[in-house]
Amino acid sequence: MSSFTATDFCVDLFLLLRQHGLALGLKDLFAVLSIVEQKWPWPTDEHEEYRLRIRLVWCHALAEEQLFDDLWAPTFADALQEEVGAREAPPPLPPAPPRPETHDTLEQQQDEREQSNLPPSDPSAAAAQWSPLPFYVPLSLVPVDEQFELGSYWPIARRQMVYAWRYLRRPVADGPCDRFDLDATLAATIRYGLYRGPLYRRRERNHAQLILLLDQNGSMMPFHRFTRDLATTAQYESSIEHVEVYYFHNAPSAYLYSDPHLTNPVALQSILATCTPNTSLLIVSDGGAARGYRRPERIRATRTLLRTLERHTLLHAWLNPMPRERWADSSAQVIAALLQGRMFQMDEDGFSQAIDVIRM
Repeated sequence: MSSFTATDFCVDLFLLLRQHGLALGLKDLFAVLSIVEQKWPWPTDEHEEYRLRIRLVWCHALAEEQLFDDLWAPTFADALQEEVGAREAPPPLPPAPPRPETHDTLEQQQDEREQSNLPPSDPSAAAAQWSPLPFYVPLSLVPVDEQFELGSYWPIARRQMVYAWRYLRRPVADGPCDRFDLDATLAATIRYGLYRGPLYRRRERNHAQLILLLDQNGSMMPFHRFTRDLATTAQYESSIEHVEVYYFHNAPSAYLYSDPHLTNPVALQSILATCTPNTSLLIVSDGGAARGYRRPERIRATRTLLRTLERHTLLHAWLNPMPRERWADSSAQVIAALLQGRMFQMDEDGFSQAIDVIRM
């Protein structure tokens, strides 16, 4: 009875494909052994089906499939020839008892091999045949609770900033008189009883003025991206006529800065000298809520600033990038009370409410 099985054929084909460069591992070999039957040789009607199954498991590209088809036929023919030879061969002799190999015996074997002019074995083929096979760890996904939420905080998107600035308008009809006024034309036609020609009105222009005071560095560093987007969208992506941006650290003092690096000081009085009652002013700062401190000196400096602002304009509001629940027991809680409801959380709703306050 033959000792050659389908497992032997799959292993031979597996090693041959690895020698030709296919990245196959033990996982791939076991996957094929689980779908083939051990009876050998396979019936004629099942031979082609097994070839397609094995190729589907081991090959993942057209080049690999071509190599597989080229090696399948000779390997399968050799396996059948070995099966026939195993059937016709005489029963093997019992193995001879092992004898210990000494140094002299090894030298004698080496001399006999040299005298018989045996061709040397190919080291690359032997290394490819007996090299350790890669081991693939099966992929096991960790179950994730559907109620799980990442602890990230995203104050407001740039697109929402651009959209919200559109509502900061102070329209004044002082542009060119080139807008067709349908209502006035109809009223004049009714009044005179005949059509006397179209009537026009002046074009409205947005005369809104905005001053941004942005807290910089320190606890506001994680929010620099949002404050930068807030300034650039107001300056370059809105219809606001005049926008000024100034920076401070922690609390505004007698001097602000015209650059985010806090190197060009500008006197606060010179900034407020250009303000009118229609100037909108927006302050962006965490007010101490990021670190949860309550600093009396910060509260006093902010209170002094608010009193100074009220003498020039009442259209001012405060945006806090920290969530509202983080304001408790910090300087931001006291500053929010001083503002009398004019401090808002820097999110979509809070930004819209701040725009409503500073455009009144």
